Amino acid sequence: MDTTRLMKMALEMSGLSDIPGDSGIHHPGDAIGRLLIGIDIKGPELKLAKDLGFDAAVSHHPVGGSSTLRFHEVLYRHIDQMTSAGVPQAVAREAIEPMALSARITHSMGNYDHAPSIARLLDLPYLNIHTPLDEIGRCRMAEATQAVAPEAPVQSLVDAFYERFGEFRHAHTRIEIRVGDPNRPVGRVAVSHGAGTNGGYSVAKAYFDHGVDTLIYIHCRPDDSRRLQEEYGTRKNLIVTGHIASDSVGINPYIDRLRDSGLDVVPISGIIPG
Repeated sequence: MDTTRLMKMALEMSGLSDIPGDSGIHHPGDAIGRLLIGIDIKGPELKLAKDLGFDAAVSHHPVGGSSTLRFHEVLYRHIDQMTSAGVPQAVAREAIEPMALSARITHSMGNYDHAPSIARLLDLPYLNIHTPLDEIGRCRMAEATQAVAPEAPVQSLVDAFYERFGEFRHAHTRIEIRVGDPNRPVGRVAVSHGAGTNGGYSVAKAYFDHGVDTLIYIHCRPDDSRRLQEEYGTRKNLIVTGHIASDSVGINPYIDRLRDSGLDVVPISGIIPG
């Protein structure tokens, strides 16, 4: 097994053809049999991996290099998701452009070579896989929503997520209905995930103003939740499933695939079992 194949397997599982801007191979390598994988794998974890005899390390979140400098590119995936849900193209783009500009400038200011340089010094194969694994999670959650009828109460959708995904049952965080009423109908549902990060107030507003009744985020800042509460009251529903638990929903199928391929995979750094 080599780092190229590790990345290709994630792309295949997610249905993506190219490596997204927020993912990358930061130090290539081969002859990989024992793998350390976590949501955040940086300098200390790289040293740990080397000391414990791992052949490679995989981080979920971007760790530097191109995956940081090109992170803003994947934010435009929100546009495809929004238009698929009925949001006009112009409205979707207007919701995303300020966020993408901010991300591009902010990430260019950081020390993008910190963790990759440690991997090179240790000569430890190192990559991060973000959007492909989040897309796996998004598809799994979107499929779960199909089992809940539009006229069913919002709480039943939350209950369905707990029933289907051990990641949510085992997490120390809980799924929250940040906006809306648990007893209101689910209506039309959209899962906003697999596009770098959540879209905050502007993306949620675009969904709500164009026919989506229940929106699922994996995380949402308090100020954005408050603005949406003030604007939509109980007329719309925002469900926040929890960052680390939701990331794990996408990561665990990939770990299973790696193990089926014969790799010895050890998860750390927040990955919650399913």
